[in-house]
Amino acid sequence: MQEQSFREREDLQRILKGSISVIEQNLLILAEEFSQWEDSRRRVDFLALDREGSLVVIELKRTEDGGHMELQAVRYAAMVSTLSFQQAVNAHAEFLKTENAEAEAAILEFLGESEPPEAFGQTVRIVLVSPGFSPELTTAVLWLNSNGLDIRCVRIRPYQLDGRTLLEIDQIIPLREAQDYTVRLKEKQEEARHTAESKNDYSRYDLTVNGQRFEKLNKRRLIWQVIASAVQSGLNLDVLSSIIPARKMAIVDGHPRGDAFLEAAQLAHNSAGFVFEPKRFFIDDDHLIDFDEKTMALSKMWGLPSLPLLDEIIRAVPSANISYKRADCLDQATRP
Repeated sequence: MQEQSFREREDLQRILKGSISVIEQNLLILAEEFSQWEDSRRRVDFLALDREGSLVVIELKRTEDGGHMELQAVRYAAMVSTLSFQQAVNAHAEFLKTENAEAEAAILEFLGESEPPEAFGQTVRIVLVSPGFSPELTTAVLWLNSNGLDIRCVRIRPYQLDGRTLLEIDQIIPLREAQDYTVRLKEKQEEARHTAESKNDYSRYDLTVNGQRFEKLNKRRLIWQVIASAVQSGLNLDVLSSIIPARKMAIVDGHPRGDAFLEAAQLAHNSAGFVFEPKRFFIDDDHLIDFDEKTMALSKMWGLPSLPLLDEIIRAVPSANISYKRADCLDQATRP
């Protein structure tokens, strides 16, 4: 590419912008030269979205060895991992040069959803595109993939034919022939890891609070609704903190909202010795829980051992008349 005077941004990026399917099928480009952080020198060549709602960082290089693009892409992936659905809409609107409403409609149509999915952006994949990849780079990518990341290397080479430039495009990591197997193996390993670490429960629950019913809630929604209802019925922060582990709550002074809350929560949670990952908490304004002089964001990450904690909260506020049961239970037994 360098010998043929291919330019990275003006040529390669321009070509792929209108034909991203040659790199991977079923991708929607959210933004080009994406940079929604303080250091504007760091820019993702393409930020895309796949059908499962995962963000995809696409990095381009025209060098024969790929340079250190894997390290750069991992850094970018970490940066975009906290991207909210609304931020994605804003970026896509800027990319399309249109209004936010149209950009949101385009994203939802691509995902086949009528409203923003809960799982939006919870995983970030990486696609590296270059004429070649050094042994050091491929070794690093294979190791990172074996440890839970999803990085693909796509080789793109130009050839001259009758005065025209043709591009040969081939995915080399993982090999396309082995990709389905690799994905299934990774999913199986991830499922086993989650089962071993958190004993995840995918059941749905029916909840009743003072006669009001909430049906078929997943675990995280059940726990949030029980705690929010208990607080409304008089449960104070001291009692709640004696039941719920501190790492499951991000608590700040006052009642900030939006970016002000995120900044305060980051500082408070980190000061307490925990890593604050916004995507793992209910951080939208409608789900923040207010106490007299403090505001709390509740974790979304709960396993089976959390049910006894929920029962303690329910017993602490009998006046709320809270009960729940599995939605698929045939009997009417509740956990008082």
